Amino acid sequence: MTYNSFSLSGNIVDVLNQRIFPGTIHVENGRIKSVVEESVSETHCILPGLIDAHIHIESSMLVPTEFARAAVNHGTVATVSDPHEIANVLGMRGVEFMLENAEQTPFKFHFSAPSCVPATPFETAGAELSAPEIESLLQRPDIVSLSEMMNVPGVLNDAEDVNEKLRLARVAGKVVDGHAPGLRGEAVKKYVEAGITTDHECFSLEEALEKLSLGMRVQIREGSAARNLNDLMSLLNEHFKECMLCSDDKHPDDLAEGHINLMVKRAIAAGIDPLKVLWSASVTPVKTYGLNVGLLQTNDPADLMIVDNLTDFNVLRTYITGNLVAEQGTTKLESLPVLAVNRFEAELQNPDAFKIKTNLSEVPVIEVIDGQLVTKKHLWHPDLDSEGFIKTNTDQDILKIAVLNRYSLSKPAVALIKNFGLKEGAIASSVAHDSHNIVAVGTSDESLARAINLIIENNGGVLAVNSKGDHVLPLPVAGIMSDDDAFKVGKRYGEMDDIAKEMGSQLSAPYMTLSFMALLVIPDIKLSDKGLFDGKTFQFIDAFETAGAL
Repeated sequence: MTYNSFSLSGNIVDVLNQRIFPGTIHVENGRIKSVVEESVSETHCILPGLIDAHIHIESSMLVPTEFARAAVNHGTVATVSDPHEIANVLGMRGVEFMLENAEQTPFKFHFSAPSCVPATPFETAGAELSAPEIESLLQRPDIVSLSEMMNVPGVLNDAEDVNEKLRLARVAGKVVDGHAPGLRGEAVKKYVEAGITTDHECFSLEEALEKLSLGMRVQIREGSAARNLNDLMSLLNEHFKECMLCSDDKHPDDLAEGHINLMVKRAIAAGIDPLKVLWSASVTPVKTYGLNVGLLQTNDPADLMIVDNLTDFNVLRTYITGNLVAEQGTTKLESLPVLAVNRFEAELQNPDAFKIKTNLSEVPVIEVIDGQLVTKKHLWHPDLDSEGFIKTNTDQDILKIAVLNRYSLSKPAVALIKNFGLKEGAIASSVAHDSHNIVAVGTSDESLARAINLIIENNGGVLAVNSKGDHVLPLPVAGIMSDDDAFKVGKRYGEMDDIAKEMGSQLSAPYMTLSFMALLVIPDIKLSDKGLFDGKTFQFIDAFETAGAL
């Protein structure tokens, strides 16, 4: 890489020292040689580049090099990225793919070692990461943490395998990231005492304050499905040094519109001191994870952004290690060829596979909450056809949801879901956290079969089937990422989102929401390829019998 030498003048936003002053930054060989406070004519603001403190790059449906091309347009210069998603599909081969692809771009990717692969024993994953493999990852300098410890029961019950992973992180001197939605009281105390440092799953102010009081650092999340910024941004007034900003999951159309910059802008508009907001967006992750990302100090790497002002917060330019990587919304990073890796072994299904019966007078229904990963358990008196099979009811918005194991030949698990709003057809995806089996929601058995079979035929993707035809965004990289240009993928995904909404969905992000309906570690109830699951009791719910089991 060529390192440039140049000078930038404007209002210097010195976040680390919590002051703003006019001056000039002199950059030499990619590093800040000096910062001079002086009168200048430029009025724009120079500030540290933004950091996404917790994200699964795979959720953008882009490989790291393409994610970088989109993110730099918004002033993002670095991430702490958990390759948990591809690890559940391909194990170490998937993690190595992410690390190797990321090395091809100047963007500062930092990764964590996936702690829960498979995420739970209650679903079928494509791979398993052993303790020796996690240990080898933790020895790498680009691995800065043990990723989110989702096995909360394992932590609380001192499970041997969990304790071993926590021990390996301590020995390696790496941070342990948390994942403990709604955990309170004595349980969260024990969770923190196990050495877990961060949590991005707080969805109430009270929960976040309790975790902060115990010494945790709270990652305030605003993603495509889970949106917690409005509820938690007031933390930045007094706890900005213990908070970070993150997206967790960001779909490609949303990434095209903005990233951490939009969180910063909203928090400032809400009246929070810009210097405090920017501390959480840059300094806290650097200090928490020991990132090699500059903070506008002498001798730092020149990782910075220029915005017009701290109110409108329009990103004018982004630099990484002194190189101009984006200007006026246009990336300077080149698109690179991608060699896809994948695994798909599912068999085609017929509509009868999605028929279900029950012996219950009331059946549990997954009730979706727009903008949240959590769901509710809704009870419904089922409508039955002449053969006693449960019918969907679009008037009451009771549809079928199915999850099919894509790693071996099997029959789908089928349940009921509410609030997707589809009036016809089905939508489906091979992006289904955490194991990335095939998940679909549909108005009929025929549309479910058609949608799932198209996913199989494409070796992964997101799609919709309706009266107008079949609509597909292929995802040939592990069935969860595209090998195409970031901006083309963002445009196509936006079109897919529009199609789902034209079919009746009122959700702000139908496909992102769909992808979390198989995430068992988030309560109340979800569906895995093994059946309907209670995320509070960590037990299966015996409610339905599929036609294949009759």
